[in-house]
Amino acid sequence: MEVLKIATAGSVDDGKSTLIGRLLYDTKSLTTDKIEAIEKSSKQKGYDYLDFSLATDGLVAEREQGITIDVAHIYFSTAKKSYIIADTPGHVEYTRNMVTGASTSQVSIILIDARKGVIEQTYRHFFINNLLRVKEVIVAINKMDLVDYSEEVYNKIKADFQALNAKSTFKEQNVSYIPLSAINGGNVVEQSKDMPWYTGQTVLEHLEGLDSADVFETGKARFPVQTVIRPKTEEYHDFRGYAGKLYGNSIKVGDAVTVLPSLTESKVAKIHFFDKTFDEAVAGSSITIELENDINVTRGDMIVKSSELPKIEKEITTTVCWMDSKKLVAGTKYIVQHNTNSVLAKVESIKNTISTDYSGTTEASQLAINEIGEVSIKLSKPLYFDAYNDNKSNGAFILIDTATNTTAGVGFIR
Repeated sequence: MEVLKIATAGSVDDGKSTLIGRLLYDTKSLTTDKIEAIEKSSKQKGYDYLDFSLATDGLVAEREQGITIDVAHIYFSTAKKSYIIADTPGHVEYTRNMVTGASTSQVSIILIDARKGVIEQTYRHFFINNLLRVKEVIVAINKMDLVDYSEEVYNKIKADFQALNAKSTFKEQNVSYIPLSAINGGNVVEQSKDMPWYTGQTVLEHLEGLDSADVFETGKARFPVQTVIRPKTEEYHDFRGYAGKLYGNSIKVGDAVTVLPSLTESKVAKIHFFDKTFDEAVAGSSITIELENDINVTRGDMIVKSSELPKIEKEITTTVCWMDSKKLVAGTKYIVQHNTNSVLAKVESIKNTISTDYSGTTEASQLAINEIGEVSIKLSKPLYFDAYNDNKSNGAFILIDTATNTTAGVGFIR
């Protein structure tokens, strides 16, 4: 079954966790004991409604404060699709968590409180979705019940967001607008009777109708080698296979391929998936590839089509979202983890910080936690990469602190 990955975004108390809880409840994805716990907790708090945020806020601090702090992953299925929702924090101090949650998502739901409209955090959330090239964005204008289900309020917020969208450089992005009341379920799974002026789809209808070809990444085929398989049994005495996950596009038996960084050439002899063989593997497949000739391939190498070589360079210009309390400064050494390849690197220079409200850049010599900026990095050996805008999986990396082994930042190659 097709799996769709979704990230939620929104300011504090815009109703992200409530929306997800309502989706789970109305699609009958919550267990009986979970529903009973929600009913009991809601009654103890004196609510005259079910507090669906309890379905997602797992940390004690989250339940006590009524805010989302960490990224929670929620799984549910319908007859058409399986879904993984990354419920990300909305507060500015958890920007790094939002980047983490949205980095693997094909769809983003940005919630807006109908009483507040487009605010500073809305700019930040939309900017991050542009930065991460999320193709499908649903602008969920929530809490319509608190503005008397006003079409005028909805149209004003929609117009404000469209003005924001005009600043985006990611023109392939599709933005949809849905007015809803997550707490009452209006336009979440079922159409709202309180908003007859809205004739579009509900949130679930929109998600169910998305074509995977429209939201999934396509690019050039990239196969980072995770491990070399050599069983050395009687049955597979001479077997040599290269296991990993295929990104970007498909690969077929007979394709001429090049192994990086050695630039050794070969052809795909067989494609294995568990105990079966296939003539072709599509992007997203975890497979084992056999090549026609025995060549030196190891973890960290990459197999690509010979006609689609990536860039191979020792210096990269990147956009970095900094996640560490220790500031990023020029001259510092980190490990660049790019797919399965680890490379020692030095921060050559920091050019600026990028404002997430689309107001431009500010000259800077360092990055503090949650800041985003342009950074030049010099590598100890060549990296084989694509620009993030051309191939997301082969254009992203993380920076690892050599002393603490902390994931200090995430980068996107320009």
